[in-house]
Amino acid sequence: MTVNEDYLGSRSRRRLLRAGGAGALGVMSGSALLGLSRVAFAEPLTGGVPVVDTVSVRVVTDSSYSGLEPSRRVGNVDVQRFGLPLTKDHAPRLTLENEWGLSLHVESSQGAQTRQILIDFGYTPETLNNNIGLLKINPAQLDALLLTHGHYDHFGGMVGFLQNSRGKLKEQLPIYLGGEECFCTRENRGGQFGSLDRQAMRDANLVITFAERPAVVADHAFTTGWIDQTTFEKPINPSIMTVGLHDGVGCAGNKLPPEKQNVTSIPDDFQHEQSTAYLVKDRGLVVLTSCAHRGVLNTVKTAMRVSGVTKVHAIVGGFHLAPQPTEYQQATVNQLKEINPDYLIPMHCSGESFYAMATQAMPGKVLWSSTGTRFTFGA
Repeated sequence: MTVNEDYLGSRSRRRLLRAGGAGALGVMSGSALLGLSRVAFAEPLTGGVPVVDTVSVRVVTDSSYSGLEPSRRVGNVDVQRFGLPLTKDHAPRLTLENEWGLSLHVESSQGAQTRQILIDFGYTPETLNNNIGLLKINPAQLDALLLTHGHYDHFGGMVGFLQNSRGKLKEQLPIYLGGEECFCTRENRGGQFGSLDRQAMRDANLVITFAERPAVVADHAFTTGWIDQTTFEKPINPSIMTVGLHDGVGCAGNKLPPEKQNVTSIPDDFQHEQSTAYLVKDRGLVVLTSCAHRGVLNTVKTAMRVSGVTKVHAIVGGFHLAPQPTEYQQATVNQLKEINPDYLIPMHCSGESFYAMATQAMPGKVLWSSTGTRFTFGA
């Protein structure tokens, strides 16, 4: 891991408040913040990707929850549901919360060695912290954090999570980002969609780690780096990205790709989006797409190219197909059938029509997800 102490240069800034709903912004004064800009660059992946014995994916935050679904084994996947959190001591008080956003907790094993990472942070800290508590996820055991892209429904809970975990996280815990573009401010449907809080990461003593190229994460996982566009899929541009730093908030234009350095705002192409994947022994790739703005097919094919592995065991996460027309969704299903994963687990932005379409086309392969569910592969 290479550290660059002068990536943006030290500067004073004022921090955006991100506790409000729907990305509402406020401003409070701040003093000079030295060392604000230090970043590390992930060591590029060389050789083969790690092989793990098992990987368990827990849905920490998503948009739906059922307390009545039974746990069961589907094929060779253990599906552990989270029931109503009842106790003998008092009447029900807390339950899992749902919201538009996504957060995943992943635990992997390799012999006697285990690793845990948290991917994305959902929309609000209230939901994230509540669910982490009920699911008994211990922040002290996290070996890495990862943000897939710079949308509020994936980072909105981050600041509150870091504050709630103060003194618990490992020293110099890495947080993997797809590059400087993650920090650009964004608008969505004409409204402010927030900006990632760089200083909150520094205050939490995280090591901001750019993984623009494929890299190993916490010994067991690997990130795709930037996702190639090799299929018919094209990113929908639901957000507008503003380039530049204002009072220290936002992204440094000169650290973006050349074609974006001299613009004020530009439709998002999600060049910075990354996916996380695991190679499970005797099973194949488990690809965590998160939101797949760059396309679920492009995401999976990039993971296959990076790893040199053609067998896909499971594709898990948001596929961003809800806003796409029926023909586009059908074309996606057709190519997913060609990839032939053992399991498909749509979440978040995948959409009900795609779920129905995929279930019909790939019987026995599509698993229903719910907040709190833990999917274990390789067991």
